[in-house]
Amino acid sequence: MSGTGRGDDGRGRLGSVLSNLAVAVGCVLFLGGFAWAAVVYKPYTVPTSSMSPTVNAGDRVLAERVDGAEVRRGDVVVFTDTVWGDAPMVKRVVGVGGDEVTCCDGAGRLTVNGKAIEEPYLRADGTGTSGGSPASGQDFTARVPEGKLFLLGDERTGSLDSRVHLEDVDQGAVPRDAVQARVDAVAWPLNGMIGRPEGFAALPGGVSEEGPLPLQAGAVALGVVLIVGGSVYGPLAARSARRTKRTGASTGGR
Repeated sequence: MSGTGRGDDGRGRLGSVLSNLAVAVGCVLFLGGFAWAAVVYKPYTVPTSSMSPTVNAGDRVLAERVDGAEVRRGDVVVFTDTVWGDAPMVKRVVGVGGDEVTCCDGAGRLTVNGKAIEEPYLRADGTGTSGGSPASGQDFTARVPEGKLFLLGDERTGSLDSRVHLEDVDQGAVPRDAVQARVDAVAWPLNGMIGRPEGFAALPGGVSEEGPLPLQAGAVALGVVLIVGGSVYGPLAARSARRTKRTGASTGGR
């Protein structure tokens, strides 16, 4: 009987150790994931509907802090430029230095260096495709200077973007170093990640790699699971050990 008691005590202690370990690891993952995200990402509130339907007015987004040199075509970026009003704005990069951006081709699509770009993020009704509205309400051609970016809103009928500044210096393009961050997700409401558009993938330079937000969110979620699981497992293991010990003592008494 004494051997059984010692075994039950050992199982109880093991359960307590495993519980504490799970909670400790969970806290590291939970706090580490949040801290990592706080260093890499910055929240912004989008004031207008110029990026609708990808990002709507009032949406809270998470934007990865990046250098302007890292930006690729298709990225949704936060930037500040004095010509545009010297306030943070959110637009999509459709052209980089050396590109010729034109709209529209015979099917109503945007073209970059003569390649037609499919833009499914514009509208569900097929804007920018052969079956829908053109990708821009005005025809234009812009040659993007080196070190610059040509930017359009996803809501092409009302967005004030590079098209408005075509007569300005650099044909509406902004310097790469005006970019502060790249938008990776809509945090509120919970619309999820903003993917990299495949329409630009075949062009030189391709599209940007996905940001680390999914990995950070995974670390936080796993941390929560371990904390909750460890907190529950410890008392359950101790209770099970006590119950087994009492059962063993009762059996021994008989």
